[in-house]
Amino acid sequence: METRLGTILKEKPQALFTVASDATVQEAVDIMSNSNVGCIMVMDHGRLMGLFTERDLMKRVIHAGLNPRQTAVHDVMTTEIATVTPALTVGEAMALCTDKRLRHLPVYDGDTLLGIVSAGDLTKWAISEQEHTIDDLTRYIYGERA
Repeated sequence: METRLGTILKEKPQALFTVASDATVQEAVDIMSNSNVGCIMVMDHGRLMGLFTERDLMKRVIHAGLNPRQTAVHDVMTTEIATVTPALTVGEAMALCTDKRLRHLPVYDGDTLLGIVSAGDLTKWAISEQEHTIDDLTRYIYGERA
């Protein structure tokens, strides 16, 4: 699991889904639904302020009985987020997600936001690397098969 997050980001679609912090929850949900993503970055003047996730919608809006059309995203977003660099490995990122119970990691190169990786992205890459290792070991043990 030595693949770097920068490699994963190069393979992902380049779209970054964002919303302003004063947008309504309904606006954020519309973007998330239309884009088929479970997390949207909340930005103000090019600065990441937080993340709004499906879990935030469920716990902080629906369960709390708030109206999504009248609730601002900044009132219900997740503000305690971990950011990482593109040099971090898949294994290191998975450990961070597990230890801190995170699902989304914004990736920064200095002050530049490159993108976001999800726990699903990390799992996909880890499985792919393990399958490659298994194939290599199988060829080593049994020899090349035509």
